Amino acid sequence: MAKDKAFARLPGFRDFPPEELQIRSHVFESWRRISRRYGFQEYDGPPLEALELYTEKSGEEIVGQLYAFEDKGGREITLRPEMTPSLARILGERSRAMPKPIRWFTLPQLFRYERQQRGRLREHFQWNVDIVGEAGVGADAEILAVALDALRDLGLSQDDIVARVSDRRLLTAILTSLGVSPEAHPEAFEVVDKVEREERGKSLLRLRDGCGMSGAKAEDFLSLVGTGGLEDVHRLFGQDPGVAEALTDMRDYQEVLRRLGLGDFIQFDLRIVRGLAYYTGIVFEIFDRDREFRAICGGGRYDRLLELVGGEPLPATGFGMGDVVLTELLTDRGLLPDVSRDADLYLVSISPELRPLVHELARVHREKGRRVLYSLRSQSVKKQFSSASTEGARWVIILGPDEVKRGVAVVRDMASGTEAEVALQVLKAGEGLEGNEG
Repeated sequence: MAKDKAFARLPGFRDFPPEELQIRSHVFESWRRISRRYGFQEYDGPPLEALELYTEKSGEEIVGQLYAFEDKGGREITLRPEMTPSLARILGERSRAMPKPIRWFTLPQLFRYERQQRGRLREHFQWNVDIVGEAGVGADAEILAVALDALRDLGLSQDDIVARVSDRRLLTAILTSLGVSPEAHPEAFEVVDKVEREERGKSLLRLRDGCGMSGAKAEDFLSLVGTGGLEDVHRLFGQDPGVAEALTDMRDYQEVLRRLGLGDFIQFDLRIVRGLAYYTGIVFEIFDRDREFRAICGGGRYDRLLELVGGEPLPATGFGMGDVVLTELLTDRGLLPDVSRDADLYLVSISPELRPLVHELARVHREKGRRVLYSLRSQSVKKQFSSASTEGARWVIILGPDEVKRGVAVVRDMASGTEAEVALQVLKAGEGLEGNEG
């Protein structure tokens, strides 16, 4: 290989040097901590799946967005673009024998072959949390509570983020009440999904021509979708049994979240519909309040997916939260941890003859759980102290011939610069730093 040969990182992918990995680990630790606090169990699956697992759910058009190929066995496979179909496949093999509800979470790396842009790469890590086997709104509320509590755990408050919640059943009932045929519902859902990004005139035209709404009904519907609250929906459509039932569920859902201390994070918003064929009930997306970033998280109820891939017909609800947008938001808010080096202890030997003692002390203090470093070869005392400073060492133990003969070593607190002699016998027991550890 030529010495000047350089290999570029693939577009849309990331490297994780130690400081970047520390940030990722910080987020992962929060995700795992909150998942376990809510009683969820962690699972995982293979990064390669059968292509059919995704075309069955999303249609053949999704293939253009995937890293799909034929393997050496002639199988059509793909790098997983999402995790929920894998969850459905895994549970399809064993859910009948499992107690319900099933509360699982996972932190997979996912891949999509799509245009790279802010907040969206060709790979990312995602926190997936799901409750399977419970149809009531208590499960829907619990799922959103998990997501919001993790964001709170990372330092975000109701001033930073908002969960916009809706219900596809409610929107379906409203459309039915307006006389829109079931065949036209997908078109109406697509209009609602794009209403914030599409010119109003185009949306009105699609509602009239594609959904059969009159001009007045289309105007009123768009106004309700854009600014209407639960009371507006009740006033206009509350006499419809389907609307009334969905409104009751939405109020119960919001009340559970209020009792969990999360009411200030919630905003009812009919514009949230999520995927056209995936979700079946209450849905949500979490955004930063200033809308400077893409959605941080999205999820909702999907009651038919397990059955679609051959599993037991179980109700389910869940969400996915990616690491890319979340890390951008945490960076913007100054909420990421200090990733500077932070060794606990650096051992400095003034003469090479003392290196065996360095190794002995390193072993003892590492067994105590401390992060311990020393020079791997003989160096000047100046260079050793420079390395201690670079590594962010909290203490330095200085081993000098005269001091060692007297059975002591010098311990320097690097923050204050103070020094004290400590008996070697104490240091060899892994002690002697405790007075400075508070």
